Amino acid sequence: MSDQPKGELAIRTLAMPANTNANGDIFGGWIVSQMDLAGAYVAKRYGRHKIVTVAIQGMDFIAPVSVGDFVCCYVDVVKVGTTSLHVNIETWALSDSASHPHKVTEGCFVYVAVDKEGEPEALRQPEAG
Repeated sequence: MSDQPKGELAIRTLAMPANTNANGDIFGGWIVSQMDLAGAYVAKRYGRHKIVTVAIQGMDFIAPVSVGDFVCCYVDVVKVGTTSLHVNIETWALSDSASHPHKVTEGCFVYVAVDKEGEPEALRQPEAG
């Protein structure tokens, strides 16, 4: 496992008590939602109207996240098709007790550009972010 995040930083946030599961760790669903927001951030550059999430092709939960950790999502566009793009997303956390961030999740999210009627449409060249 790399000791450095791969890709562009898209989201940095603080894990809060409201985001915990019954065990007191940060709920995996909250982390997935942060990852999806991060992926949408980069995918939106390719769409004319809307970009929608159509799949998550694999998701690995590597380590728990605790309340008070800084959570950072990094995005890397790995495949651009006619109407869809695949974005690898890594989530890293930094706790008060650690001197370096560590990877906590990774997954590949697939986004599709859709027109005003919700039908797939061709992607455009991305805008600078």
